Amino acid sequence: MVTIVQKEDPVLREKAEPVNPKDFGSPALKKILSDMANAMEKEEDGVAIAAPQIGVPLRIFVVSHRAFEYIDENDTHTQDDLHNVHVPEHKKTKRANMVFINPVITKLSRKKVWMPEGCLSVRWLYGEVSRAEKATVRAYDENGKVFTWGGSGLLAQIFQHETDHLDGALFIDTARNIEKITAEEQKLRQEKETN
Repeated sequence: MVTIVQKEDPVLREKAEPVNPKDFGSPALKKILSDMANAMEKEEDGVAIAAPQIGVPLRIFVVSHRAFEYIDENDTHTQDDLHNVHVPEHKKTKRANMVFINPVITKLSRKKVWMPEGCLSVRWLYGEVSRAEKATVRAYDENGKVFTWGGSGLLAQIFQHETDHLDGALFIDTARNIEKITAEEQKLRQEKETN
């Protein structure tokens, strides 16, 4: 069973290595992606995960189907926010996990906003991080096909947070107003907000 490593683990402070193109589609890469997805799925609040978070120092992150569902539910984002430039057909379904291998942020908006943030590797600390409001990433999918994906709000935040992981940075390095909120306290807050 794969566990999510926590902030004390040195792998989270290393700069992750690029995935070798010859490894695209390999059983080893498929296993890493499966382990990442399984570890993320076990966490109810997980919307993305980077390979270093399961102890694998490679430049990979996966965005959960939950992130896209959250965007749909809150409908403050339009399809334009999720503009895509050559996204493979099988990646256009918004309710599937999305794999980003050897990702590079190609564009960030000048406008920055303070956003609440947490991390599966920094349990149960939360704070506010200044993030670019919009971000565009170029990456490869699990089969080695290059694509570009852009987003604003939550998606832009995820791109920046996960890319930080690949460079050995954690959100607590730059966050303000850091507080500890347990899972129980989170549930109570959510219940109050929905009532």
